[in-house]
Amino acid sequence: MAGVYLSYPFCAQKCTYCNFASGVQPRELEREYLDALREEIESANWPWTPKTVYLGGGTPSQMEPGILAEILKLIPGRPWMEATIETAPGSLTPAKARAWRDGGINRVSLGVQSFEPRELARTGRKHTAEIVAQEIAMLREQGLANFNLDLIAGLPGQTRESWRRSLDWIERLDPPHVSVYMLEIDEDSRLGAEVLALGRRYGAPEVPSEEAIAEFYETAVAHLSKLGIARYEISNFARPGSESKHNLKYWRREPYLGFGADAHSFDGATRWQNAETAAAYVERRARGLPFATEIAPAQPGEAFFLGLRLEQGMEADWAPYEGAMRRFELDGLVEREGNRARLTPRGVLLSNEVFTEFV
Repeated sequence: MAGVYLSYPFCAQKCTYCNFASGVQPRELEREYLDALREEIESANWPWTPKTVYLGGGTPSQMEPGILAEILKLIPGRPWMEATIETAPGSLTPAKARAWRDGGINRVSLGVQSFEPRELARTGRKHTAEIVAQEIAMLREQGLANFNLDLIAGLPGQTRESWRRSLDWIERLDPPHVSVYMLEIDEDSRLGAEVLALGRRYGAPEVPSEEAIAEFYETAVAHLSKLGIARYEISNFARPGSESKHNLKYWRREPYLGFGADAHSFDGATRWQNAETAAAYVERRARGLPFATEIAPAQPGEAFFLGLRLEQGMEADWAPYEGAMRRFELDGLVEREGNRARLTPRGVLLSNEVFTEFV
């Protein structure tokens, strides 16, 4: 089931935890970027008809609805089985929701991250729990009842009690899908760089310990399970039938075309990636260069570490990695039945230790 990813790397503000190549950028760059994006889509060769579309970034929900509709018309296959748009709570309106629906969007992903005022203030998010509740009610009224809520475990100042309150909001709002990400600490985000530098900005000293973050995650797994929202991938949970069809293709290694800055593509054998930033993407168009900057064969081991992200694991010939798999079994990280292998609950928390074996 092939898909399309559209990158819109523009935001109203840059969140402290964000490590993507996106943020607040000049209006003129945005105009040039959208022209380049249209050109890339129009010049694409379509070896298949896409079944899913995903608009990420960035905050594609801030795109002017008329422009978004024009871009979506360039993608074949409408009506798609699933078409998702990422949104920042606090910016949704009934008019936008109607325009998305009429343009073929049938799924909305809200970057909530937390329902706690203090945690939200530290990250740069502008919404409140009440705003999220109002916007979800509006989406349902507009026929967009298929939505996802993102949470981050490990935000500065987060405690067992505040995490539980965010999970209680999940229960009240009754979403079909939830994503739970453990905070990433790296130099690509302002918060991560501050933590690594032992600084004090952005609440860096109050980032919970790795052990606490793991505990928050496991609490979420148990709480969501009681609500009938089951984990189907390390960071993704859904009611039966509400799994993200688009995201599943990444872990199942199904083909997809990516358009825009930092977008990735995969045809089943080869991977390629566009210029990382909006400015570099626009510059390549101006110079008449291909949008893709990196092209390489798929790694032999990627099928294993991608498949193991799924709750059901995967069936495969593990012979090339038999020694490592036996070690993982002894360490309680992996369990096997015949040719099927899956991560244990402990293995999920230490998944990077497993995945590095296949890179």
